[in-house]
Amino acid sequence: MHRRQSLKAGEYLFERDANSRAVYERLVRGDIYFHTVTIPEGYTSFDIARLIEEAGLGSSQAFLKIVQTNTDLISDFAPEAKSLEGYLYPETYQFTRTQSLKDMAAAMIKQFRQVAQQIGLSSDVHRTVIMASIVEKETAVPEERPLVASVYYNRLSRRMALDADPSIIYALLLANKYQGALHHEDMFVQSPYNTYRNPGLPPGPIANPGRGSLEAAMHPQNSQYFYFVSDANGRHRFAQSIEEHNRNVAAYRKAMRGK
Repeated sequence: MHRRQSLKAGEYLFERDANSRAVYERLVRGDIYFHTVTIPEGYTSFDIARLIEEAGLGSSQAFLKIVQTNTDLISDFAPEAKSLEGYLYPETYQFTRTQSLKDMAAAMIKQFRQVAQQIGLSSDVHRTVIMASIVEKETAVPEERPLVASVYYNRLSRRMALDADPSIIYALLLANKYQGALHHEDMFVQSPYNTYRNPGLPPGPIANPGRGSLEAAMHPQNSQYFYFVSDANGRHRFAQSIEEHNRNVAAYRKAMRGK
């Protein structure tokens, strides 16, 4: 007499007709369907929540609640963190419907821990992740990242406001007021994440940085730069003085008018 094998719970995808025997064998194997979720570097928790919902794995609002409330997942190495923002490592994940949203967040944080161990990030973690998140949002050019980090560390050392536009966007996202572009009045938003109004780093990360930005925040380039602006071609011009910076801004505006 053959012992009946247990069936594995989960979601199964049958792309063609299958007889009862084939169905049974797949249920025994536990050949369940995985939903692929790819998180690009620099995505915020709001972006990730949207991906989770689009993959049919849960509501975006429910995932954001996990991000805001389950800091126990990172409290051992980032006790200052008030949310999971910054620690949801950008990677491609395979999730199933049987996993909870907290399980998914935990998988992202597990990946962050692995990368942190590989690059030697073990002290001053939260401050480093905050800086890395700003660097990540400011440039997509790998070789510029240590230089962008140096600008912000130089400004911190002089107690200058960071003036990071991405921090304004994040402040607006938190207030559910971001409309897809920044306007002059947005610079006055009342938020601890507004780095135009508040000196120093924002209270938390403004995105989820990848390895390159984390390493740049850990090992910034040695420079005397305090300013940078886009060159209108995907890179940036760096400056030591406000006069030089103003010339670079003028060049950027001229280049944009010519496009």
